[in-house]
Amino acid sequence: MALIRVKNLLLRTYIGFNPEELANMQDVVINIEIEADIPEEALLADEPVGIYNYKTITKQIIHLVQNNRFKLLEVLTKNILDLIMTDKLVCRARVEVDKPHALRFAESVSFEMEGRR
Repeated sequence: MALIRVKNLLLRTYIGFNPEELANMQDVVINIEIEADIPEEALLADEPVGIYNYKTITKQIIHLVQNNRFKLLEVLTKNILDLIMTDKLVCRARVEVDKPHALRFAESVSFEMEGRR
């Protein structure tokens, strides 16, 4: 079992339901933790055959976030988690999405979800 982390993926998207949020893209910061099986053969051969490809999932997440609109941080987080969990090699995943400056006097607001197989 391997633990893969993608830390502080900074993207821009439409997030929120207030008029200014509907009109302007905002920053979101995404942190992902993925537990996946890595075949022993891949480790012995030092070849990327049959392994979980974190570069591929990261590109898919970027596409999802940047090409959609979300009213709720919860929905954005769930959509990212669902995308990660489609790969059968994933045993567990945790996604945290921060929305910087969402509240006055707070650095950010975040929402976190976890899925298991």
